[in-house]
Amino acid sequence: MLNTVSERGAASASARAFHDSLLVIDGHADTVLDLAGLSYSRPKDKPRDFFARGDHGHIDFPRLVEGNVGCQIFALFTDDELVAEAKAHTWRLLETMEAQLKADRGIVLATKASEILEARAAGKRAGMLSIEGGEAIGESLDELRAFFARGVRLMGLTWNRRNALGRGAGTGTAADGRGGLTDFGRKVVKEMERLGMVVDASHLSDEALDDLLAVAERPVVASHSNSRALVPHRRNLEDAQAERIAKTGGLIGITFAGVFVDPEPAKVTKERVLEHLEHLLSVVGPDHVGLGSDFDGFTEKYGIAFGSAAELPWITENLLARGHSRADVAKVMGGNWLRVLKDICG
Repeated sequence: MLNTVSERGAASASARAFHDSLLVIDGHADTVLDLAGLSYSRPKDKPRDFFARGDHGHIDFPRLVEGNVGCQIFALFTDDELVAEAKAHTWRLLETMEAQLKADRGIVLATKASEILEARAAGKRAGMLSIEGGEAIGESLDELRAFFARGVRLMGLTWNRRNALGRGAGTGTAADGRGGLTDFGRKVVKEMERLGMVVDASHLSDEALDDLLAVAERPVVASHSNSRALVPHRRNLEDAQAERIAKTGGLIGITFAGVFVDPEPAKVTKERVLEHLEHLLSVVGPDHVGLGSDFDGFTEKYGIAFGSAAELPWITENLLARGHSRADVAKVMGGNWLRVLKDICG
C-alpha cells in the first residue's frame, strides 16, 4: 500500500506552494486533435476552444495554469484512417496549434529550453511541438527538415504501425516478420540528432528500440511509456530497456493512459500511476524519469487516473509524502525534460 495523502490533506498547502514554484513539463499530449475537431472525448467536427475551461478532455489553457504546467509538448498524431494523407494531415494539425500559440494569450511556441525559461520569466506558458509517427515525413529527409524549420522539436519514429522508418509496437513479435529500424529510419535518427530534434522511442517495437539505441549518439526519450514489470503491455518498457534509455542521458515519461497503468479500468488510479513512477525511479534513478501524460489521447473506457492537467499537483504532494527530496521531485516534474531539451535543442 502506497503512503499517499489526499488532494486536500494536511500537507496540501505547503506541497501546493512547492508545486507552484516548479517548472512543470509534460512530454506528451494529444490535445491538438480536440482543437482540430478530431477528439476522442467529444463528437467529431466540434473543435474545442483551447482558451476556455472545459468539462471534457484533459487539457485547455486554464487547466494548464491550474496545474502549473510551464511547458506542454503537443503531439501531432495521425490515426490509422488518415495514414494515406499523413503529411497533409500533420501540417493541418501544426497550423491548428500554431494559431493557439501565436494568439498572444498566455502561451507561446518554444523551440529550445531557453525559450521555455523566457516564457516562464514573462509569466507565460510554453508549448512545444512533436510528431507522433514518422508517416508524417514519408520517405523524405526534406520533409523532416521542413517540420523542424516550422518549429517541431520532437518526433516519435513510429506509432504502433510499420512505416518507412521501422516497425511499431502494435505489429506483433519478430515472428510476424523481421522488423526493427529500416536503413531510412537510421538516417532519420542521424538527421534528427544533427538538426537538434529529440528522438522519441515510445511506440517502437522491441527490435526497433534495440536498433535505435545501437545508433543513437544523443539522449533518447520514451515520452509516454510505463513499466512492463508492473503491466506486461508491449507499449511499456522492460527494466533493461529503461536502463539503456537512461544511459543515453534520456528519460522515460510516465503516462496516465489507462491500459498502460493497469489492465483493469477500475484499478487505473493515481496511486497505480505512482507505482509505475516509483518503480522506474528505482530502476533508472531520479535523473531519468519525467511526465508524459498522453492527456487527450485516451478515454474513460480504459480507466481514468487523472481527470485533467489541473490535478498534477497531486504527484508533487505524494512524491514528497513518500520521502522523495524536493530536488528529485523537481527533476521528475520538469527538470529532467528541461535538461534533455537543453542538451538537444539548445
